[in-house]
Amino acid sequence: MTEERVAHIDGLLARALPGGSVFAVGGRVRDELRSELDGKPRAAKDLDYVVVGVELDDLIARLRRVGSADVVGASFAVVKVTLADVTVDVALARRERSTGVGHRDFTVDAGPEVSLEDDLARRDFRMNMMARRLSDGALVDPYGGAGNVAASLIDLLRPAAFEEDPLRMLRACQFAARFEYTITPATMDAMRGAAPLAATVSPERVRDELIKFLAFAARPSLGVEAMREGGLLPFVWPEIAEGIGVEQNVYHAYDVYTHNLATLDAAEAGSVALRIAALLHDVAKPRTKDGPHFYRHEIVGAEMAREMLDRLRFANDLSDDVVRLVRHHMYAADPAQEAKTIRRFIRRIGTDLLENQFALRAADIAGSGLPKRDGSNEAYQARVWAIVDEAPALSVRDLAVGGEAVIAALVRAGRLKAGSRGGKDVGIVLNRLLERVTDEPALNDETALTRILDDEVTALASPS
Repeated sequence: MTEERVAHIDGLLARALPGGSVFAVGGRVRDELRSELDGKPRAAKDLDYVVVGVELDDLIARLRRVGSADVVGASFAVVKVTLADVTVDVALARRERSTGVGHRDFTVDAGPEVSLEDDLARRDFRMNMMARRLSDGALVDPYGGAGNVAASLIDLLRPAAFEEDPLRMLRACQFAARFEYTITPATMDAMRGAAPLAATVSPERVRDELIKFLAFAARPSLGVEAMREGGLLPFVWPEIAEGIGVEQNVYHAYDVYTHNLATLDAAEAGSVALRIAALLHDVAKPRTKDGPHFYRHEIVGAEMAREMLDRLRFANDLSDDVVRLVRHHMYAADPAQEAKTIRRFIRRIGTDLLENQFALRAADIAGSGLPKRDGSNEAYQARVWAIVDEAPALSVRDLAVGGEAVIAALVRAGRLKAGSRGGKDVGIVLNRLLERVTDEPALNDETALTRILDDEVTALASPS
């Protein structure tokens, strides 16, 4: 969101509400301070505001003079306001008192009697316990948040905060990775004490926190390391921790765990599938270790990756991509391979994943901790892309004949009754034709395929 639009919305709210009563809060304030310190602009994503000294009915009436306003959390006194086509949250200051564990049992007080300081104190970390008054831009920082931002620290106000809301532990880890901030010793101690409560966080919320740093952090390994140090890995992805101390062969300088983290950091940011595949590509090595060898670790690893991603409710499409990347990460990059062999490789990987498969190989090499041995990978990739440019048939959909022609041939051979709409033999024949044109691309011609179609049908076993 542009600075101009943010300033416009701030101005509408400041004029609609009593002077000095409305404050910007949340990550926006933290990021504004970060930008002031390092000079890097950061666009505001979500706009959140807190109002003090105003009754809820008065708040709603005033907001409706400048936009639409709907109460979405009456007990929390939260109002959704749409201003200049942007919807923002405007809430009365509130305090929360935990009466249980896991952010499930607590009482809430909201209204003009609650101070801004009380409202800020209920937030997760000091760096997020700041507010900026709209009327004059003054920073309100009762808990030392600005000092933490300047020192790149993540610090709790109260150790019990993790017990009240265990998701905060995962937020600390993703902040550590995204911002490259250090979690203070006291906060890390509190995390270790509350770590088992991570198992009570819904899989979807765990997944969302992981994605936040795995997708875009420059060094996502910092988030995983924070999870390990804070004792969270056994309750989130214990399989990753299995690689700690598992030594590898002479082609790796690190143990399995450290290698996976180094590969993760070497993988290009932006693709969640690539980053997760980098983290998990060797996850099965501890379970497949046989001396210096890790037989079938890519196959077992693909199975483990599927289970790990399903457990945290990752989208099926994303899981499918990660599993394919892990399953095929050990491909043989021999530039001297025959063209038909490379065409089969392209079919296995899929053109949609080739870029990420090659990127995973590059990250795997970088993550080994040793110098790159030669340029065979680059030479192989160049050959692959050259063959992709030839547009070979990579699936039965690319064949010059389709299912109807195969059905007709099966009817002629007496394997299907006239009027049949198909059966398993149709798929078998189509796949045999695909194999033929993979070996000889010139055969992908309607006349040529029609000529060999009857031969492939005849080659089928006798009908049962």
